Amino acid sequence: MAEHALAQQNASLSLIDTVDIGAVQTTLAKIEQFQKVVQNTLKENHDYGIIPGTDKPTLLKPGAEKIQMLFGVTSEYEVTERIQDYDKGFFAFTVRCTIFKNGMKITEGVGHCNTREKKYVNQDPYTLANTCLKMAKKRAQIDATLTIASLSEVFTQDMEDLQDYLQTEQIETMTPEEAGATKLTFGKFKGKTLKEIYLSDKSYLQWLVKQDRTKPVIKKAINIMFEAVEHQKQERAQQPKEQSTPVQNEANKTDKQEEQNPFDDAEPVEINDDEFPF
Repeated sequence: MAEHALAQQNASLSLIDTVDIGAVQTTLAKIEQFQKVVQNTLKENHDYGIIPGTDKPTLLKPGAEKIQMLFGVTSEYEVTERIQDYDKGFFAFTVRCTIFKNGMKITEGVGHCNTREKKYVNQDPYTLANTCLKMAKKRAQIDATLTIASLSEVFTQDMEDLQDYLQTEQIETMTPEEAGATKLTFGKFKGKTLKEIYLSDKSYLQWLVKQDRTKPVIKKAINIMFEAVEHQKQERAQQPKEQSTPVQNEANKTDKQEEQNPFDDAEPVEINDDEFPF
């Protein structure tokens, strides 16, 4: 045992003997200078986030992209694990991000995401497969970027530190379908999806989005839904109107209720319940 430890020590000393100490000092100084450039260039709450109680800020996707631009590197992505269980509604992806400089591999990072993560508990897993793939790709990108110039000394991607930013990821990639499938876990509509609430009581959603205590992800989902409906109305309004008789027009007014976006006083365009974009 002692002989093995001595051999390891001698090997380490031999490795140190081959190192150019002056070059190492120069490299470390450049790394420190670059870290300062990064810190002075990136913007708080956009490129990185400050989470109370943590020692280091959390690097976000826009920040990772800027750092890669500063280095002049490119990224390639590979899905190394893909689970798509449609029977059980479970989807998981692991992605490897490899960073290159002039065609030479510099470093790599790994990211994973699956539909059983806490933030996805109250959502339809069948609509989240593509979202999880994007999340895995983003996490791999940030993981790889942190190894450049030892930026893990400046930023963190610890999953425990990222809990407050998981909703930010969800908001960035949320589609109208995902917004409509979001369930409330509180209040008189607890257990109902936002789409169900929209169809039965839009005024409640209008009230909810104005409350300070409403989570950002819920507010974003509500706004996405109303924006999607408004966009669909505008597209419908631009289409040539069908010719109809006054009697038919009067019948349409009594048989169907016009949908009106509570965030806009523009003239409403009729959309049937089965035509909603979410």
